[in-house]
Amino acid sequence: MHGLVFTLLKRYVQTQYDHSTWVRLLEAANLTAADFDHKQVYPDEHMYALVGQAAQMTGLSADELHEKFGEYLVPDLMYMYKRLVQPEWKTLDMIEHTENTMHRQVRSEHTENAPPVLEVSRISPTELFIDYKSERRMGALAVGIVRGLATYFEEADQIIVEPTTSENGEQVRIRVRQVPAQS
Repeated sequence: MHGLVFTLLKRYVQTQYDHSTWVRLLEAANLTAADFDHKQVYPDEHMYALVGQAAQMTGLSADELHEKFGEYLVPDLMYMYKRLVQPEWKTLDMIEHTENTMHRQVRSEHTENAPPVLEVSRISPTELFIDYKSERRMGALAVGIVRGLATYFEEADQIIVEPTTSENGEQVRIRVRQVPAQS
């Protein structure tokens, strides 16, 4: 997994808790690196160990933690890839174009990286399905990112995200619908 994800995870933990929580989390996960280099790639097992220990420390499930972290990632991801985003895009458009824009960019710049494959089917102007495919089994992270996108585009009260399969499988189907804004 790309070191940038670990760097952002560290910041997330420090923001939500504190630096000592990050240190305790590293120790509990038997990881010695206090800092991850954002340009390096690390074994996926490092992320599994950190999230597993965080779940034990917080009492939240790994899926809940992945979702919260996914939401947290969005502003940084949008900043990093802003040159690829069309100004008229909103939440559903962003999801529809992620595979052919951001993921394509990641794959071309970092051949050792393997972001999940997202097959998006636009059912109507207000609904789509995401078929997430990854051996990492982090569909909950994708669910969190979708929720984070809705917040980013100020559509959180209009976007409904419904995983229709288990969020920790290699293949996860996520239904995303836009409903009229609440007044």
